[in-house]
Amino acid sequence: MTAAVAYLRRERPAYDFAIVNGENAAGGFGLTRRHFEQLRTAGADVVTLGNHGFDQAEALELAEETTRLVRPANYPPGTPGVGSAVYETAAGERIAVMQVMGRVFMEALDDPFAAVDAAFESLPAGVPLVIDFHAEATSEKKVMLHHVAGRAAALIGTHTHVQTADETVHRGTAYITDVGMTGVQVSSIGMAFDEVHYRMTTKLPRRYKPATGVATVCAASIDIEGARATRIERVRAEQDE
Repeated sequence: MTAAVAYLRRERPAYDFAIVNGENAAGGFGLTRRHFEQLRTAGADVVTLGNHGFDQAEALELAEETTRLVRPANYPPGTPGVGSAVYETAAGERIAVMQVMGRVFMEALDDPFAAVDAAFESLPAGVPLVIDFHAEATSEKKVMLHHVAGRAAALIGTHTHVQTADETVHRGTAYITDVGMTGVQVSSIGMAFDEVHYRMTTKLPRRYKPATGVATVCAASIDIEGARATRIERVRAEQDE
């Protein structure tokens, strides 16, 4: 969180809009009100969630209070919060943000492809749509790119914590399989090695602990013209000790 907040404060003026996936902000398990407010104050226009999104009860309350917190749109009907919304950028343009969660090696949810199609039908014409696709399988993310290419401005993968090197613009849709994890990279996707190693080698339970040390910010910078993307660039910024 510290690295993400510091980076946002420093770099936010260079961008018209900032989206942060915050589902692991609370030590790897969900998002609290305090973390949400810290991200928003630092410059996040929208915070998205994911499979750990409601690990903290406060996130359920927040989801009912603000459209600046976006949860997967393919959660069952009646789930608190919104799966997509339209916002105004610093430049006065409109932009839509949505999140869907994959189903391969994940919890059983409603069809993410149908959820995306429903969003396209309901959103105002000409408004660029940025999709946070929170999914495990690379194949599912690639197929979703095929599904939304030429319709969405961006499809940004989250969840697997490791930044991929396949950023591209395909038919006007910016894409990366996983934007990566902001946190301590010398870790087991954010957790200290000792406890994870113990569980893997003994098959006995032990509570995970967040890793400590120098953090790295992983992100993506995207240029959008009209409703389509023209550029995507991976961002990987080491933070000072």
